[in-house]
Amino acid sequence: MILARMQSFDRTPKQIVGGFSGAVGNTPLIELSRLSALIKRRVLAKAEFLNPGGSVKDRAAKGIVDDAEAGGLLQRGGTIVEGTAGNTGIALTLLGNERGYRCIIVVPDDQSQEKIGLLATIGADVRVVPAVPFTDGQNYYHVARRIAESTPNALWANQFENVANRRCHERSTGVEIWEQTGGEIDAFVAAAGTGGTLAGVSAALKARRDTVRTVLCDPMGSSLYNYLHRGELSPEGESDLEGIGIKRLTANFAGAPIDKAIRAEDNDAIAMVHWLLRNEGLFVGGSSGLNVLGAARTARELPEGATVVTILCDGGDRYRSRLFNESWLRENGHWPLSDDLSFLDPTGS
Repeated sequence: MILARMQSFDRTPKQIVGGFSGAVGNTPLIELSRLSALIKRRVLAKAEFLNPGGSVKDRAAKGIVDDAEAGGLLQRGGTIVEGTAGNTGIALTLLGNERGYRCIIVVPDDQSQEKIGLLATIGADVRVVPAVPFTDGQNYYHVARRIAESTPNALWANQFENVANRRCHERSTGVEIWEQTGGEIDAFVAAAGTGGTLAGVSAALKARRDTVRTVLCDPMGSSLYNYLHRGELSPEGESDLEGIGIKRLTANFAGAPIDKAIRAEDNDAIAMVHWLLRNEGLFVGGSSGLNVLGAARTARELPEGATVVTILCDGGDRYRSRLFNESWLRENGHWPLSDDLSFLDPTGS
């Protein structure tokens, strides 16, 4: 059996790409076979954790830096500054290493130590600040902006408001999904942090067939669910999931062609993270669990045989001390975990 599997590997020589930048994108679209069989709808997940920097944020980072270089806003030897929950900072730092830029990354102190430690390991100048609301001037977003303004030859990446983020997903991620499915896609589901991935992919898919259903899966504590339902940026509840959900309307999300918003509890998203590990062999983070949860719930509303696509944003190794730590899960009310797919029945709004 092992020999047969080895002989089935594709040994066709692959295209050679240019460095870190050239390896960003063109990620596999993975069929979640066991989940699909159980719900009788096809759930496909874009493996963005296989980007060279380990997350979907590699695309946004490359899009932002490419755009800044083309516009003359970033010169060789300059500095990239960003406020981030971690993944965008990791991507920007690796890209900066490739292209000769220094990176100053401002991170709130409520993020996992794995991500903060990795930023330091790969060479970022890491500034950890208290996690405070966006309205507080010491919020990581505002601190990053001020550092960029006071640093010579610096670019503030500004991933939330810089629409180069959204455009890169419209040009790449969305097109790849369309081509990989051969246009056989009924719905696309994702959560939103900056909004760039969801908005860009949705725009690309809608441009090719307007009937593709686009769905936001929002965590508790985010405002976008209520914004799309009632036009109000009013958050409800709290979430322990990192780097996902937002309490304001960003330029990247504004005007996104979203057909529907659903909302999910942390316990259900975390249960999906562990289910994917045990049943699909995929070791992913919390936002990926939220995305797959939303995709499965959306798929069950569609006819049998429908195809729904979502995003696996990053790998689970960046969250071992939290999502894969029983003590942390117990302390934060996320234990016990479900042994089956009963969590697909919504427990939240």
